[in-house]
This record gives sequence, C-alpha cells and structure tokens, in this order.
Amino acid sequence: MSQNPGDQVPPPIPWYTHPRNFLKSHLAHLGDHLGGHIHPHHTPEPLRIYANGVYYPNWRIYKNEPPSSLTLGLISHVFYSFAWVKPCGTVYLSDEWADSQIDVDGTKGCLRSFQELKAKHGHLKVILSIGGGGKGSDNFAAVAARQEAREKFASTARELVVEYGLDGIDIDWEHPADLKQGRDYISLLESIRRWLPAPQYILTSALPAGEWALQNIDLSIAHHYLDFINLMSYDFSGPWVPSSGHQAQLFSPRRAHCDAAKLSAHSAISYLRSKSVPAAKILMGIPAYGRSFLGCHNIGQKFSGSAGEEGTFEYKDLPRPGATEYVDSTLGAAFCVGGDGGFITYDNPETAKMKAQYAKENGLGGVFFWTGTADVKGPRSLIEATFSCLHSG
Repeated sequence: MSQNPGDQVPPPIPWYTHPRNFLKSHLAHLGDHLGGHIHPHHTPEPLRIYANGVYYPNWRIYKNEPPSSLTLGLISHVFYSFAWVKPCGTVYLSDEWADSQIDVDGTKGCLRSFQELKAKHGHLKVILSIGGGGKGSDNFAAVAARQEAREKFASTARELVVEYGLDGIDIDWEHPADLKQGRDYISLLESIRRWLPAPQYILTSALPAGEWALQNIDLSIAHHYLDFINLMSYDFSGPWVPSSGHQAQLFSPRRAHCDAAKLSAHSAISYLRSKSVPAAKILMGIPAYGRSFLGCHNIGQKFSGSAGEEGTFEYKDLPRPGATEYVDSTLGAAFCVGGDGGFITYDNPETAKMKAQYAKENGLGGVFFWTGTADVKGPRSLIEATFSCLHSG
C-alpha cells in the first residue's frame, strides 16, 4: 500500500566525526565558563550537525584515487556515482569492473571498499547516485512515465543498496524537461520511498540551480519524499555563455552583465525556500574544479576559448602556475588570472568558508562537493575549510 510521505518523519542527519571528542571539548569549554564546574542538572543546548558531503565518481579509481584517498574523517556523506537505468527500469552498475571487480585496498570493487570503510568510520553514509549527465539520464523520462518501470527501478535500486550495505540512493535525473516529466519525477520518488522507507534509508536528489529547470517540479510535494536536495549551485557560466562569468557565485551582482550572471547559490536557495522546501533539506553544492575563459581577465568580457580538460581544471591544479588568485568577497567567488588558463573561476578555502557560513546562518542541511577526489589535503583543502566552519562556534 502506498505510504503518505507527509506522514513520514525524515531521519536526522545521523553523523558526527568523533562525537565523544567533540562533546568532551564542548563540555570542557562550558565548564571553564561556569568556573570549572558543570552543574549536574545543567543540560547543554543540542549540537547542530551539518552534512559535509562529496560525490565520488567510479572512474576515479582509474586515476589511482581509491575510496580510501578521501578524507573520510571530515566527510559525512559519499554519493557514489553513477549507477544507470535501463529502459525497462532496471538499475544497474555503470562500470562493473570499477564498482565490484577491480582490486581495491584488499577487496573487490569500490563499492565493497566503501562498505569496509563504513565499518571504520561509523558516522559515514554511502549513497548510490543514479543517473548523471548524458547517457546516465537518457532513460529517466521513459521509466518515470510508467508505473511498472518505476516499480522495477525502485526494487532493483533496493537490491543494490542491500547487496553493498549502502545507506540509500540519490536521484540525479538531469533533468525533468516539462511539467509532465516533473509529475513523473514525483511518482518515481513515491515508488522509491515505498521500497526504501524513511528513516531506515536516505533518499536524496541532485537538482539544477536554474529556475528554468526547477519550475517543472512541484517542489512543495517532492521534498516530502526527500531527505536532502543536492542543489547543483555551479556551472552558472561556461563556454555556452556570451561573456566570462563566475561559475558558482554565492550572490548575484546588482548589475548582471548577462542573464547567466543573475544566477547564484543564494537565488537558487531562495527559490527552493519560496516553494516550501525546508532549509534543513537543502545542501549547497560547491565545485572542486574551475572553468577557464581564455583571452580575458575578469567577468563580463568576451573570450577566445577555454583551456584544460573540456574547459575545466581540477581544484588541486589551481591556481595555475604563474597566475594570481583573487577573491570577490561581495559575490563570494574566487578566480585566478594568468598562466595557461586565462581567467579561471572556482572556489578556494575563503569562498568555501563563506558558503559554509551562509549554510549555518540560513539553516541549511550543509554542503557537498563535486567531486571529493579533486580536493587537496592541507591548508588549501576545501573539504576541511567547510568542515571546520560548519562545526565551529
């Protein structure tokens, strides 16, 4: 029998790294404030826990970046990408060699590696992301339109979750293209929730930041089925726009140089909130890569092309040699100029902290990165920057 999603109680954000250590520090600080003594009847205020998630694409194993290369002590959720869906609705692993067969840290496949890592990191949630760009989303519309295919999708997704000891699934349909597909998307979520009920399983969905796409979904209904909306608040600008721009700005400029420049993380979050999506269900996406514009040195300029792999550089390779890094603290955007990349727009620790602080001040569920493997370790780590900001003060 179909469940009413409105009657379901969404699960708490069930993680924290080393909670005993954090509580010990918190109580010690409180004890100092009270003269070195904690009254036995004093109850500290509940601690707000935020998500600090990453996407892990299965193809990263071929770059010698196994699951264990992630800084899992700072990560709450790993969205393992991607599984795909057949026209009949069957969800299947997109790369069985990487997912379940290749030797990874003494086990077979990245999914089993994550299963073992979950045993070592009790806070960690690993979620199977289904879809992605291009081929990954080709069959979603046809599957979501048919009840039999929706049930096949949900049941086979559950089989993979159970087989690999996962915590749930993420729907990355890019993206419902009209109102009918938006209704079918909600029907698909309803089927999934019956097979993967809350709070035992986590259900999330990656959604674009543009109102042109979000308007096809009745978000006031959809959010009831979801624990998180992973808001893809990046790729606002790229080679498809007429002039250079920030690709993941936190705020829109007062005078936008083009329509694409009007889009920001804040504008997208505001739209979700206007459609009754609870702030605590929104994760702000942060890119761990930059987009290149050659032949220019700032936003709003004509450009001659792009450098890097398909116009991008991974964050670990930024700023480029010979380039100078800048931060626009008004818009919440970083960029570098010079070297072989021209003008490159990205996030650095300063802007990542700005976004994490925004998430705290506005009651969001937290943040996530595409991708975790493109980050660096050390003082320039984006993941560490957001983690420290989200869980300080």
